Amino acid sequence: MNRHIDAHADLHSEQGARRGEHPGRAPNPIVKVHDLAWLEFAKPDLDRAEMFAHAFGFTTASRTRDELQLRGTDAGTPCVIIKKGPRSRFLGAAFLAADDADVLHLAEATGRRVDRLPESLGGIVVELADPNGSSVRVVSGVRRLPALPAQTPVTLNVGRTAERTNATQRPPREPVSVQRLGHVVLQSTTYLETLNWYLQHLGMIVSDFQYYPGQRQRGPVMSFVRCDRGDTPADHHTVALTLGPSNRYMHSAYQVCDLDTLAAGGEYLRERGYRRSWGIGRHIQGSQIFDYWRDPDGFLVEHFSDGDMFDAALEPGWAPMSASGLAQWGPPATSDFLGTAPGRESLRELRATISSLRGDNEFDLQRLRGLLKVASS
Repeated sequence: MNRHIDAHADLHSEQGARRGEHPGRAPNPIVKVHDLAWLEFAKPDLDRAEMFAHAFGFTTASRTRDELQLRGTDAGTPCVIIKKGPRSRFLGAAFLAADDADVLHLAEATGRRVDRLPESLGGIVVELADPNGSSVRVVSGVRRLPALPAQTPVTLNVGRTAERTNATQRPPREPVSVQRLGHVVLQSTTYLETLNWYLQHLGMIVSDFQYYPGQRQRGPVMSFVRCDRGDTPADHHTVALTLGPSNRYMHSAYQVCDLDTLAAGGEYLRERGYRRSWGIGRHIQGSQIFDYWRDPDGFLVEHFSDGDMFDAALEPGWAPMSASGLAQWGPPATSDFLGTAPGRESLRELRATISSLRGDNEFDLQRLRGLLKVASS
């Protein structure tokens, strides 16, 4: 593709890369995945997980004694697969290939075998591991669930344009209906190696880079990565990768209808005792309206609406990272969202930081200073 567009020359993002900086894409990737198919988790209590899932806005697609499949209203695969296990943990992500030929080609190029997926999913899969050891499955031919009835956006009167007359606005305080899985955010001690792996193996491309203030010369520490669908627009990011002292899941995001359903669904969650982590606001990178929640196992999950869609022509933006730069509007990022609130998670991250600084990875003392500066900004 010969045309290149820079839509980042604005208040929030510097105008593109400097000479010699990361191009944000691989010159000859093995395949180009089409989308994120589903995420997999292990949890000890499937009943508790299903109760929260329904309050959050999922529908149960399938339930056995040992596995729970959750879906949105859009046609397609389940969004989340939860397997019964002794402890709560993130198991990995599955990506949808364009066709069976890409799965076969990826398997041949990586020396992996192609397997059949379980009957409940159908199709074929090649299973890889990214540089962090996280499972990455690429699938095709999977069974598509039919669409379910979806929530309808509210009709808005904007300015003096009266689209709604003789009728009130009363969005019901009920669970929002999740439409689909949008993205997953992962932290890595080998951020650059991991980024390059996703670009090369899955053909993904970077929408936005971020770097620690004063450390741009050392390269980026976070990237928002989308699928390359050519002229067809894709989500601003399907995967986001960030440098940190441990390899871990950070959050996943699920699209909902609009701001009103997001807010009313949030009130429904709050009234049932679930914990909001941060929100409501609008992001800068990706532009999504967001609302973050903790599930009963401590996993961070996001409702979002109105995200950016980019085609393959758009070049990456570059911007300094800061806590205040996470949103255009909304409350300040909370210590819970940033992972600095006192508790088990922050204690684990502190231990990981000490271990990481002693190890052979990309998270060194200078990077730690940059991260602390971001957290305090």
